[in-house]
Amino acid sequence: MSDSKKISYEVIKRLPRYYRYLGDLRKNNIVRISSKELSEKMNVTASQIRQDLNCFGGSGQKGYGYNVESLYKSICEILGLERGHKTVIIGAGNLGKALVLYKSFERRGFILTGVFDNDEAKIGTFIGEHVILNINTLPDFIAKHKPDIGIIAVPKEKAGEIALLLSQNGVKGLVNFSYTDLSMLKDVEVENVHISDSLMTLSYRIKDK
Repeated sequence: MSDSKKISYEVIKRLPRYYRYLGDLRKNNIVRISSKELSEKMNVTASQIRQDLNCFGGSGQKGYGYNVESLYKSICEILGLERGHKTVIIGAGNLGKALVLYKSFERRGFILTGVFDNDEAKIGTFIGEHVILNINTLPDFIAKHKPDIGIIAVPKEKAGEIALLLSQNGVKGLVNFSYTDLSMLKDVEVENVHISDSLMTLSYRIKDK
């Protein structure tokens, strides 16, 4: 398999979708699939699929197609999912609560280790099986549990402060849901998620239909 560092970022962005579809195939005990069959399921051209998968040695065999299990494991390795990632969520409002209860995180290898807020009325209460912890205890928690990823679900006015707190204490990856773009130090990776952007794009696509 090719070094994942040589795979273009455009291909990397598509790999989670392949991973999801292959995961569904595994659950249904499907052993092999052709690029044409995968194309029909994903609404991506078979040519694009072959190009993407060839980037890391995921070559199909003529008359056989792709081995689902092998391809699934290769993508898992490239994305770093096999090692598992400890995760914390900052913000226990409506969005934070929904994220805590989102079961697919653990199925994908993201293990939620802590939920934090600064609201005294919420601290000590539970979301599912997770107790809400005081944000002031976050540095000590990080030192002890060493989470890899921090999910930010706070008002945008607080996002920069929380991102800095997480990064200064050694968290290397941030997912930001706070409706503002964050840019961090070069050794911290940030994924800014804007649900409203997707809604506005959808608005454009349907406005003349």
